[in-house]
Parts: sequence; C-alpha cells; structure tokens
Amino acid sequence: MRHHWQLHIIGGRRLCGTVEVSGSKNAALPMMAAAILAEGPVRLEQVPALADVDTLTLVLAELGVAAERSSQGNLVLETIDAEPVRASYELVRRMRASFCVLGPLLARRGRAVVSLPGGCNIGPRPVDLHLKGLAALGAEIEIRHGYVHARANGLRGATIRLSGLRGSTVTGTANVLCAAVLARGETVLLDAAQEPEIADLARLLIAMGARIDGVGTATLRVRGVDRLEGATHRVIPDRIEAATMALAVAATRGCATIAGVVPEHLEAVVAKLRQAGCDVEVGEDCLAVEATRRLEPVEIVARPCPGIPSDIQAQWMATLALARGQSRVTDRVFPGRFTHVAELHRLGARIEMIDGTAVITGMERLSGARVVASDLRASAALVVGGLAAEGETIVAQADHLDRGYQQLDAKVARLGGVVRRGPISDEEQCESVREREQGCAS
Repeated sequence: MRHHWQLHIIGGRRLCGTVEVSGSKNAALPMMAAAILAEGPVRLEQVPALADVDTLTLVLAELGVAAERSSQGNLVLETIDAEPVRASYELVRRMRASFCVLGPLLARRGRAVVSLPGGCNIGPRPVDLHLKGLAALGAEIEIRHGYVHARANGLRGATIRLSGLRGSTVTGTANVLCAAVLARGETVLLDAAQEPEIADLARLLIAMGARIDGVGTATLRVRGVDRLEGATHRVIPDRIEAATMALAVAATRGCATIAGVVPEHLEAVVAKLRQAGCDVEVGEDCLAVEATRRLEPVEIVARPCPGIPSDIQAQWMATLALARGQSRVTDRVFPGRFTHVAELHRLGARIEMIDGTAVITGMERLSGARVVASDLRASAALVVGGLAAEGETIVAQADHLDRGYQQLDAKVARLGGVVRRGPISDEEQCESVREREQGCAS
C-alpha cells in the first residue's frame, strides 16, 4: 500500500531561536541542467536535499549525466554518455524545472526531445517564450505527441525579448541563456528575469568559461564560446525558505534569527514585514524578526523580481489572516494560484476572492483543523497557519513540502514549534480529498 506524509501541528506557540536556511532549490535546479554544457565535472555546493533535486538527478541520468552526492550537500555532475537527448514524460511531468534541460541539450548535443512539463497545480505556465527564444537562435522546433523536438546545426546569436503578459520568464531565461553561451556571435536577452537564481546561474556559467555581461539586470549580453569547462560553484541560500520562516515567526508573534541568508534578496519581504508592524534587523547574512503585537494589514502584490515573489503569496495570506483589519493579496505572476484559500478557510480564516484578489479580514485567532495541501507553497502556507492556530492541525499530502523545503518540520521544531511527521494511508488520503471537495462545494 502506498503511503503519503502528513504533518501533525500543535499550534499557538511562539517561534523563537535561531534557524539556518538551506541552499536554493530554484537556483540549484537550472544549474544542474547546465552541467550538460560542460566538458568536465560540475561541482555544486550547498545543494538542498529535496525531492525535486532527486527528480532532476533521474532526468539527467536518463541523459547520460552521472551524479555523485556527498553528505555535506555537494553534488558533482559529469557527462558520461553524450548520446541521449530524450527527457521522458514519466520524469519531466513531475517537475516543471526539468524542462530546463532543453536549452543545454540543444546547445551541446544539437538535438533535444523533451516532454512538455508538469509540476505544481498552480495554473497554466506556457513554454512559448522558451521555444521562441530558442528558435531565434536558429533551432528548428516541433511539438509532437506531447514532446518538444528541437534540432540545431549550430546556434547563432540574436536579440531576444523574454517578457510575456505576466512579466519575464524565469525558466525561459535559464533555458535561452544556457543555449546562447555556445551560440556563434553575440546574443542580447532583453527583459531577462532578474531573479537572484538567474544571476546565480549566470555566475556558474561564467565560472565554466561563458562570457556574459549584465548579470543581475534585465539585459544580458552573451558572447558565444566554443566550449565550456567544468567548475565549482556554491548555490545561493533559499530566499523563499527564509521568507517562509520569517512569516511563520510573524504569524506566531515570535522572535527569531534566520541565518545564512543574502539580505539583498529579501528586501521586498523585509519592507512588507516592517509595514505590517514587525521589527526586523538586517545583519550581514541574517535577519532578526520580532513580532510582539498583532500585525497590521498590508497589501501584497506578487510580481517578478524585485517584487514580492509569487512563491510566498500563500504564506503571506496565512499570516495576514491574523492581522488587524483588512489585507489584500493579488498575484500578477500566477493569477490562479489560490487553491490554498479553501483550506485556510478550514482554519477559520476569512478570505473572499474579489476580481482575482484575495481580501482577507483578520481574525483574533485561527483554530486547528484537518487540511489538505494542493501544492508546494500551499503546503507551507498551511504549516504557517497551523503553527499560529489554537489546537491541532493535520496537514495531509504534506509530502509536497519535501519538494522545496529541506526538513522544514525539523527547523520549525528548533524554534519551539510542535510538529510531528507521520505516514498517511491511501484510505486517509481519500477521506481528506472528500473533505476538501465537500468544502469547495459548500
């Protein structure tokens, strides 16, 4: 019988102490795909131990890239067979970031057959900008039977715009950038994603021998090279994990230091925490967050960097469910990313969806309940809500958490939270799904 994980949380306790964040999932994954480009081993340090990392390791193994992981969080990737070019549906469907192998395969091996991606249930995320960018570099692209078939007899530089209706594409920027570093001539990427994870990818590529100007800006200039070597690179800290921990501290009116961060990556989050009434002290590589009183309402609009990340709007919503007055949360990146609302209702949150915006009327307290996680960040939001709620909260399908948070339950426990992880049977999961469907119907 197959089992899933669930979390048992006893809420109502302040989170206090010190916790250190892990390496960034969203930075590590495109770097792992970029190892396809190298003529030698790529050594990545501070790679988090996550289900998504394991999934991409399997995808790369299918493509002839061997992986060796150390207990210190280092991951060494090296091509041992440069012939395979097919990334199967069975693996790519599990995680959208697997699609980042398309650009490296095309640039290094001249061909790629990659399944259209899957991932979290957070709304449609088309890959048209990826494909248009690669086509501009000279690739011939077809979509057949759910797979992207791409071929190129040598890529050549071009000027490519990477923005769509909802802003710049992060994974699209990673894919096109990885292809451009081996293209002949100069490539100019306009409206490139400015997320720290893209800048970190660019720094790895430069260490491998790529020539890239404008790192961290919306315009990247790439002068193609003939080959890339292996390199060693340390992955940046996970700003989404850091923000999630900060919001959990705020929701529980706690006082904690979140260590091992890059404060510049969290400026938008820090500004909103202060606006909500938290005291936040910024150190060289840490944040000290203290929430001694009930939070004030704020407006959150999730936007591409340098705005508030879409990956933490759910956690903000759980936190603001306890604020004084009315808050608003809008997601300009994934407007349909609100599956967590119905589950937060079960904790007692008062949230009304009005024209695509969540209007949250803060409550004095939340109450524990059984809830079901629908995706990675929704899981984190339910953990935040459960930690702040009175009584016991059971988060079913919490195995989503292991895709993007390294031992989140253990880290919460270090801050004094009461969290227990345990298995859930198929019968219990079916009951959880039925409860959720009944809640939605009502």
